Amino acid sequence: MSGIPWWVVGWAVVIGGGWASENARRALRTRHKRKLERLAAEERKQQALSAASKPPEPVCGCTHHLAKHDKQGKCHEIVEAPTAWDADKKPVDYEPRPCNCQQYVGPQPLATVYAEDIVDLE
Repeated sequence: MSGIPWWVVGWAVVIGGGWASENARRALRTRHKRKLERLAAEERKQQALSAASKPPEPVCGCTHHLAKHDKQGKCHEIVEAPTAWDADKKPVDYEPRPCNCQQYVGPQPLATVYAEDIVDLE
């Protein structure tokens, strides 16, 4: 080996090899992170698509299903109501009680009405 001394080759391998391996590690770490982000985004997309295909749940303002309400709107679900509070006015004791909500029966959508076109017969 007459052109390059052996110690130059060794030095290049030690110094350059460390730099190359660090760059490779960094590239693999970045690739892994981006792949995890893509997988998370795909999972969020699938969840959004499955949620969009479900019909809306009939839920009252008290967050109970409308099946828990009778025809008069009274809720028959049992909830935990606070009965005792601490010095900071935070509840410390609860007891089961019937839900006292009034089922919201807000404005109903207008019914479909058929009306003939008004035509000038002259």
